Order: sequence, then structure tokens, then C-alpha cells
Amino acid sequence: MHWSEKLDGTRQGLRNLNRAIPETAQAFGALGKAVKQGGVLEYKQKEFVALGIAVALRCEDCIGLHVEALIKAGASREELGDVLSMSIQMGGGPAMMYAAKAMTCFDDLTAGH
Repeated sequence: MHWSEKLDGTRQGLRNLNRAIPETAQAFGALGKAVKQGGVLEYKQKEFVALGIAVALRCEDCIGLHVEALIKAGASREELGDVLSMSIQMGGGPAMMYAAKAMTCFDDLTAGH
């Protein structure tokens, strides 16, 4: 699987959903903006939290979106590994499978950079 293609599909699905439920989509977008701005944690730290939750809840699309955001925020492979280790500790074997997907996503999206 190529994660860039998966992300394109995820975004297309979200655009389709947003057209069907624009008020809900707008409200969810506002919530995302509100939690990412301000506060005591930096944006990258907040994205690490989101990735840990995505792995624990086994949301492959969420993993892709948050790994992409972390790459843009300058996250290193080593930092990602630390977060994934904690996710595995909290989520056990199933989280380990999705942590592997997250690391593959990171490697795929950073290949050649």
C-alpha cells in the first residue's frame, strides 16, 4: 500500500462526507482548530497524542493523517518510535499491529526526503 494514495482516498471520502453533513463537518473542524491552538502543549506534542490514540483505537485513516501532520511538524523517526512504544504498552498486540502501520506510513511518506 502506498500511504500517499491512501491519504488521497481518505481526503476524498471526507470531502464527500463534508458535503453531506456540512454543519457537522464545520463544527468538527472548528473543534480541531481550537484544540490545536494555544494551550501549554506544542502542536507536535498534540499530534503525538492524536497518533497514540489513533493507534490504540486502530484507525488506519487517522494514523495516516496524523503521521503526515507529524512529518510536516518536523517529527523524527525516533520520536515516532517512542510514541508508538507507549501506544503498544497501552494497547497490547492489536496496537502493535497498527504501530507497525504507522511506522510504515512514516517511512513511505518520508522516502526520498
